[in-house]
Amino acid sequence: MLADSGISAGPLPAEGDTGLGSGLALLMDELAHGVVIATLEGRLVHANQAARHELGRRRALCTREDHVQTCMADSASTLANAFARVAEGKRSLIELAAAEGPGLTLAVLPLKSETAGRPARAALLFARACVSESLMLCFFARSHGLTATEEHVLGILCHGFSAPQIARQLNVAVSTVRSHVRSLCAKTRSSGVRELVNRVAVLPPVAPAFWHEPMH
Repeated sequence: MLADSGISAGPLPAEGDTGLGSGLALLMDELAHGVVIATLEGRLVHANQAARHELGRRRALCTREDHVQTCMADSASTLANAFARVAEGKRSLIELAAAEGPGLTLAVLPLKSETAGRPARAALLFARACVSESLMLCFFARSHGLTATEEHVLGILCHGFSAPQIARQLNVAVSTVRSHVRSLCAKTRSSGVRELVNRVAVLPPVAPAFWHEPMH
């Protein structure tokens, strides 16, 4: 059980409980973006692994008595309004305040019933914290023959740091970092840092490795 989240990280609920086929539920667990399915009243129907991880942190969003709720009282009306818009068939892009650190950005979408043709549930899609959290960064590095140091530099670049800032972090000369960047661009056939980071940003959103076995 994830601490204080009330959401089991064990076997997925049965299809009859979630309305999700087992294959679809397993696929959702591979996504780096958190996905929550809830009723229009906020009752939790399903949460994938990324969402369970975020809910377990109890920063901006959590569960109480099987209902999805905000952790900060100031954000409660924001989430409630998003659920109200779902009932009208409308989408919302909201940001919920966190107890510490950056807030949590969510897209709240209506899911129509196959029989009634009107919204019956809401989908909450979590923003990914940063592009370099994706396991695909490792795949990207391997597929382009990057060294471990080059992969590390690329990850820092994806956080928006400049060459001088990276040099200070790694305690090396700025010229050394720029040499790594030139090698990165050459190996990935990128015209510059902006193109390189953009390519990483649009990689498929595969889940980070903290809940997966190492892949070979």
